[in-house]
Amino acid sequence: MATQTNKVNLQSTITCPECGHVAEETMPTDACQWFYECKSCHTVLKPLEGDCCVYCSYATVPCPPIQEGKSCCA
Repeated sequence: MATQTNKVNLQSTITCPECGHVAEETMPTDACQWFYECKSCHTVLKPLEGDCCVYCSYATVPCPPIQEGKSCCA
């Protein structure tokens, strides 16, 4: 029986599309993050159409369920 050796990465770098501010964030594992307020310009980011959360839309690493090959927020 095969075991999964891929570790979920909870650190992701999110970039604000309005001002370009970059922030290293820890993604939640118990909830989807549908909104994120930029620490620089205070724009509230929402997922792009077709994405499940702000990390899948604006960050370097997708959310934990997507990394695991699962459906997000299911």
